[in-house]
Amino acid sequence: MNDIEKLRLELSLILPNIEDEDDACIKRLQERLCGRPGVTNVHLVRPDEGAPQLCLHYDPTVLTLARVRELIHASGAEVTARYGHLTLRTRDSLHARAARSMADNLRDIPGVVVSDVGPSGAVRLEFDRTLTSETDLLKEANRRTGGALGETSAELAPPGPTKLFTSTTDSAQEASKKPAVTAAAGKEQDHDDHDHAGHAHGPSDEGHSGHGHDHGGPFGEKSELIFSLLAGGFLAAGWLLNRYGDSPAWLSIALYVAAYAAGGYYTVKEAIDNLRARRFEIDTLMLVAAAGAAALGEWAEGALLLFLFSLGHSLEHYAMGRARRAIEALAQLAPETAMVRREVGTEEVPVKTLQIGDVIVVKPNERIAADGVVTVGTSSVNQAPVTGESVPVDKQPAADPKAALAAFDRTSPENRVFAGTINGSGAIEVMVARMADQSTMARVVKMVTEAEAQRSPTQQFTEKFERIFVPAILALVTLLLFACLVIDEPFSTSFYRAMAVLVAASPCALAISVPSAVLSGVARAARGGVLVKGGGPLENLGTLTSIAFDKTGTLTEGKPRLTDAVPADGVTEAQLLLVALAVEEHSDHPLASAVVGGARARLGENFVAKVASDVKSITGRGVQALVDGQPVHIGKPVLFSELPNSALPVPVAEANAKLVAAGRTTMIVRMGQQFLGVLGVMDTPRPVAAEVMRELRALGIERLIMISGDNQAVADAVAKTVGLTEAQGDLMPEQKVDAIKALRDKHGKVAMVGDGVNDAPAMANATVGIAMGAAGSDVALETADVALMADDLAHLPFAVGLSRSTSRIIKQNLWVSLGVVAVLIPATIFGLNIGTAVLFHEGSTLLVVVNALRLLAYKKNLAVPAPPADKSS
Repeated sequence: MNDIEKLRLELSLILPNIEDEDDACIKRLQERLCGRPGVTNVHLVRPDEGAPQLCLHYDPTVLTLARVRELIHASGAEVTARYGHLTLRTRDSLHARAARSMADNLRDIPGVVVSDVGPSGAVRLEFDRTLTSETDLLKEANRRTGGALGETSAELAPPGPTKLFTSTTDSAQEASKKPAVTAAAGKEQDHDDHDHAGHAHGPSDEGHSGHGHDHGGPFGEKSELIFSLLAGGFLAAGWLLNRYGDSPAWLSIALYVAAYAAGGYYTVKEAIDNLRARRFEIDTLMLVAAAGAAALGEWAEGALLLFLFSLGHSLEHYAMGRARRAIEALAQLAPETAMVRREVGTEEVPVKTLQIGDVIVVKPNERIAADGVVTVGTSSVNQAPVTGESVPVDKQPAADPKAALAAFDRTSPENRVFAGTINGSGAIEVMVARMADQSTMARVVKMVTEAEAQRSPTQQFTEKFERIFVPAILALVTLLLFACLVIDEPFSTSFYRAMAVLVAASPCALAISVPSAVLSGVARAARGGVLVKGGGPLENLGTLTSIAFDKTGTLTEGKPRLTDAVPADGVTEAQLLLVALAVEEHSDHPLASAVVGGARARLGENFVAKVASDVKSITGRGVQALVDGQPVHIGKPVLFSELPNSALPVPVAEANAKLVAAGRTTMIVRMGQQFLGVLGVMDTPRPVAAEVMRELRALGIERLIMISGDNQAVADAVAKTVGLTEAQGDLMPEQKVDAIKALRDKHGKVAMVGDGVNDAPAMANATVGIAMGAAGSDVALETADVALMADDLAHLPFAVGLSRSTSRIIKQNLWVSLGVVAVLIPATIFGLNIGTAVLFHEGSTLLVVVNALRLLAYKKNLAVPAPPADKSS
């Protein structure tokens, strides 16, 4: 058998700017390459550090390396040229049923491969360029949605190699800048051309500000609610006249007819659209039931049905709008203009024109216009809009701004700032690190928008359930219509019963129960500095009972500290520290820095420093030098077993062993022939770690596991300090992946918390990957299912608690919606009238909407009981 060789190339070089590893274009690329002679396997890999890579296995006797590279790039170019993606937004939020209908409608457009529409109005389209163009697709999509996407033709340029739109807005942030477009209703539209001719995921367009949309009317966006209230008014007037008045019967009937007209206006519109698309939806069922009631002379019950149904519809619309506006508020945080420093002063320019390396001037209490590095001035910045941090973060100039700019992801938090955050009392100057459409804020807005269009597992279940349930109910209603042929009753009685069952069985509450909760949860998380990428991670995090943590930089601060200084007999701590300080301040090793910092802190300000000379490193062992004319050795215990006449005294050896058992990294200090003592260094746990673990346990997390590359003793020490249930040390990156897989096999679902870079493979194999400190980090934002924007472990209980609450509310909504239907169907079969069925039916719809909206007011300290353990993965 011939030897198989491998070639890895960064995915971004083949499919530029791919941000989602589940992108269908990656699969298409793999399919094209796997069909080539000589290619045995193609798969995606994520190295321990860096961007995802495409790994291709090939037979070198069939294909040369140069030919393999040509095939990869040619196939990538073919996929790029053929498939395009658009992320759009309707002018207004939708009902869950309307969103599903719109998605089906858009999917029928020739050339559309994938169509997803979220209740908040987020629309994702994937299309085949050989079958349609961007221009034609948008025109047809707009036509099919009745103008809900706005007028697009005027803003479109001919399709080009990198960008679809010539709109003056090139930033996802800018989607909400024009006042005429971004009224309180959030009437804006993002056009994100996830265009594979450049795969540009960020541009947005706001030129589509037409006025017609599904829920518009003579009273603007509140038209449906006003029509509903008018229906209620006509219904009440007709009922009062009929019951207590002496007016002719025709007058009350006329008022009921007016209630029918007002309450049924939007329902008729949607029913007609559904029937044109050959769909028989809930709206149609309601109209049939109302018409049946009228035919039987039960005008009041029919009017009550349409009034409550339209009221529920409008409140669903309100609920979706509330959650949508909570998300859109993020996009409105960054200012429209920035003050740029020029050679001859300053100039105010639009934010979208800022270039990397420009220096902007930020006055006290102003919002910062761009992600960047502080070059001049000190201040405290309120980063809550991006990271959710409650306390302002102190900022100071970077020592080397250009170097910090080049490594923005790794720049110290005290040197970098983010667009949309609020400057404190000091004036600062900031060197721009990212274009407006690539700022952390813009990326968060874009990712949340994409998450809105994704369906959660429970939502997928309810939609499948509806597809089976609705035809079954229609069959039952048909049978009940002919009950008079079996039992001795008039047709009018059978017809009335059938209409009552039709009302009782309509799954209105079920349709809105899950999307309203998921969208509210995602919106509340974003407002709290937590990015949740869709309903799937939100639900999974809300049901799992095991969380694994990386140690360094996650549970610990990632910076070793001097924790112990144990002097030998006859030596003071000050003598030990003075010698160690004199030697170690000449080294740039992290452990040396820990000793220097700790020694200075312990010695205080008034001490006479010693001077070391002839400092030399002993590779892998320690360091030697001269202090006060005497040789000094500082190093691992093994160093002294290798030096002549250097056996450790028993007290020093015992002190060393005790520190090692406690998880310390130890260093022995000897001056001349005298051992001065032992220093213990440790990467100390974050101050909040222990409290976070207690909060997670209170939320129902049963297993808190650390997986670390450090030795087992260190892992055990940290685990004991912070209160973990288990610690696994001495793990290589691939072994961390195996550990996560083992946890999934044993406990079902498991989350992995890390920094999103070194822990990427383990996070990818966990049910939910959670990245800390994602603000400013491209890798963390792209890798994680959940991103804690601040480098603050204390945000984790908020994320878990919110997910727990979301899961609880989803379950409550499902029980309410299905429970009411389960009770009402037999009740109406055995005689419950339409009016009572309507009250319970529409009451359940209002209840699930209000219940879901509670998530927007979620507080971290809300006690959330743990759900039953979910063993599914």
